[in-house]
Amino acid sequence: IQGLSTSMPEDIQQEIVHTVPGLEHAEIMRSAYAIEYDCIDPTQLRLSLASKHIEGLYFAGQINGTSGYEEAAAQGIVAGINASLWLRGKEPMVLHRNDGYIGVLIDDLVTKGTEEPYRMMTSRAEYRLLLRQDNADLRLTERGYEAGLATRQRYEVMLSKRNELNLELHRMKHTNALRGELIAMLLERGEPSPKKTPTLFELLKREGMGLEDVRRCDPNPASVSPAVAEQLSIEARYEGYIQKQQNEVERFKRLENHRIPVDLDYLGMRGLRTEAQQKLAKRRPENIGQAARISGVSPADVAVLLIAVQKREREAESV
Repeated sequence: IQGLSTSMPEDIQQEIVHTVPGLEHAEIMRSAYAIEYDCIDPTQLRLSLASKHIEGLYFAGQINGTSGYEEAAAQGIVAGINASLWLRGKEPMVLHRNDGYIGVLIDDLVTKGTEEPYRMMTSRAEYRLLLRQDNADLRLTERGYEAGLATRQRYEVMLSKRNELNLELHRMKHTNALRGELIAMLLERGEPSPKKTPTLFELLKREGMGLEDVRRCDPNPASVSPAVAEQLSIEARYEGYIQKQQNEVERFKRLENHRIPVDLDYLGMRGLRTEAQQKLAKRRPENIGQAARISGVSPADVAVLLIAVQKREREAESV
């Protein structure tokens, strides 16, 4: 029956079907079924998906409390990469929330845990405007190359694209449009002439203005690849929003880069509320940013924790 999904015993399923008008005497040829699986507490994992208690043991997939093939595949890639890096004695590859949706997925699992099968929804990410498919290569190719996953050729293609994009962005932001051509084009479009001549980048921000339109007013039009052209348009139209999210990412990185000693005594830390002490001692976050995302840990608790970590760092430097 459309919309009826059940894992009830067979006799109960028959009773449910017989309550539907017209199906009082229906016979079920094959009963519905459900699959049960156990899962671990994902908060006992590190951001690399390694166990906090058993060195060299990595977990991925439904056992971490997720549901869905994409979620399982995403974790499998990260756990496999990090298991390989561990065997070679190298640092793990950790994807953060600003790196990609995989980073959001893993951070949610190991920081917050889950009470029900976890699905990766785009609404869970704070930096959705930065996590776009058109810039995935710029975000992740270098990470893949460092881990031995991307070839040198692929890495160089990404560097070429990044360089082309940055050069053209800089040129367009520092080049004014040709005023005569601009006025003529705006007259054709039935739009008024601007009092101040805009830069090419500012012109691209205008509603309904495409890159080809801007090229008409460009004193030295440059030919760029279709991928770079797409990114130029996105960067122009959403510049304010993108810059705002990038500022948030910089603040996020500062917190993520501030690591917490693994043996820090939360329960004996003065100034921390009891709830925060207990949750931090149980979760053992790897950095300040992760600690701040634990439910029940307030900004005031994070400030106390940051002071304690900085004190430990000063003591270590003086030894």
